[in-house]
Amino acid sequence: MRRWLARALPEAARNKISPPAPALPRPIDLARVDPAATPLSVRAANLDRVADALDAAGVPWFRVPANRFERTVVAVAESFRPQAERVLAGLAGSGAELRPVLPERRWTVTAMLPGAAMPPPRPGKGAKGPTGRAVNAPDRPVKPKAKIESVEGPDEELAPEPVATAVYWPVTDPARTLLLGRQHACEVEFWAELPDRLVSPRYNRSTEVVPAGDPVVEADESVFSDFREAAGEPGRRYPTRQAFLTPPIDHVDFPIDVVYTWVDGGDPAWLARKNAVMADNGWAGGNDQAANLARFISRDELRFSLRSLHMYAPWVRRIFLVTDDQVPAWLNTEHPKVTVLSHKEIFGTAGRLPTFNSMAIETRLHHIEGLSEHFIYMNDDVFLGQPLQPGFFFTASGQTRFFLSTYRVDGGEPLPDEPPVMAAGKNNRAIIEREFGRRTAYKMKHTPHAARRSVLAEIEERYPEALAATAAHQFRHPDDVAVLSSLQQHWSYLTGRAVIGEIKFMYRDLAQPHTDEHFDMTLKKRPYQVFCLNDTVESEVSPEEQAKLLARFLSAYYPFRSPFELP
Repeated sequence: MRRWLARALPEAARNKISPPAPALPRPIDLARVDPAATPLSVRAANLDRVADALDAAGVPWFRVPANRFERTVVAVAESFRPQAERVLAGLAGSGAELRPVLPERRWTVTAMLPGAAMPPPRPGKGAKGPTGRAVNAPDRPVKPKAKIESVEGPDEELAPEPVATAVYWPVTDPARTLLLGRQHACEVEFWAELPDRLVSPRYNRSTEVVPAGDPVVEADESVFSDFREAAGEPGRRYPTRQAFLTPPIDHVDFPIDVVYTWVDGGDPAWLARKNAVMADNGWAGGNDQAANLARFISRDELRFSLRSLHMYAPWVRRIFLVTDDQVPAWLNTEHPKVTVLSHKEIFGTAGRLPTFNSMAIETRLHHIEGLSEHFIYMNDDVFLGQPLQPGFFFTASGQTRFFLSTYRVDGGEPLPDEPPVMAAGKNNRAIIEREFGRRTAYKMKHTPHAARRSVLAEIEERYPEALAATAAHQFRHPDDVAVLSSLQQHWSYLTGRAVIGEIKFMYRDLAQPHTDEHFDMTLKKRPYQVFCLNDTVESEVSPEEQAKLLARFLSAYYPFRSPFELP
């Protein structure tokens, strides 16, 4: 009754009786501010601080390849646990966050009915393969489904013993919008000591048992993770064991570049060039999307797409930005990773310049001098949303991964008044049918496109007329082929050089209803590996409102500056 009466009182009166507890600071309010932090830099700093502390205390340790590439793992022999725990307690006193790492729940099948087959292991949430999706991992439960007589599992009443301790120093941006914390921790685990071997308390990417007498060796970051800086200075070397030196079969060890195409549609000089050639391409005015201005609007998306690349794909070797003699005012062109190229440099005597046709530009990108065999083609409206390994785009044997849309290509011949991307899909389909006797049905998602120069050169050699005709169209044309964003994926797949990938993807038109609410959810949960934010041809939302909505979202999603921006 007293509680009911208290609730019935006005808030001011309740506060006089029982003052509210002071609000606790949010974790993000206590984090260290770093305007240029990345998941990789935070992960490395956490590891190095733990390693230095163990070294200073004389605690021997060795590094272990982690199941989750976003974090790191170091192993300490069980006999050194007391000393190591004192080190961790000291780190906690100097600002580190410590969290117990609990074991994954396991089930053991103890009896099965006659004739019953063992159920396959359920995909592991923590263990991910090269595509980023879960793989069958033995540290996850094998949950019986049918014909199983009895199962032994962990006692629900007993709290499991931690298998490791996660150590990290939270980092945030100056506006305190994004916290880089637990997900990039260094996990310290204690290995059991048997007479002839050391045994891990849990599974890792390589092996859970190492001979006790194996000498400690040193290795750089390339041994432990593909989520690392592109080949260059080897960086710090870490103690490890011989068993971990040989990379796993899904290790990607070839260089990967990224190619962007970009245009500033508000540039007066560019607009003058565009208007000057419209008269010679009268057919372009007959299709609303062939030369629509929405396709050329720049809202600073490139800045944030490059931030996404820096944050979530540090393994990229070089970035080529292909433009019509335009350079973003904010771009740091002196950065060693960045090369700006003019259309003139890749077209040479081919095609017809100036061009305002992205499909024409696609036909020439594999001619970029110095471009790696394996590369990724991106538009500035495409963004990486989570840390990704190179295996997300390529297999270890060099195959590309592509991502099919649920939308299909219409039947029939290309039509002059249909969306140019639909006409290009039909032209691509005709080439695939002619070459392989197979029919393509689905479009591609608007994602980064993994490609190989040798495949594109092969297509050009086999169909020079189709590529030359596309290169000569200054605006999108019903006869175009979309060689990089669609054709090469099917060609590679049918010649054994590509596989179908899986992706958590969002495509969002800025004019769609409830876009602001969807952006809020995306900022909170960050559920997508890749997303595309596109312009609509016709919209009730003004360009100014679209620009504000986009700027608000992107600046919150990517608050850390990249080195590709001028100070």
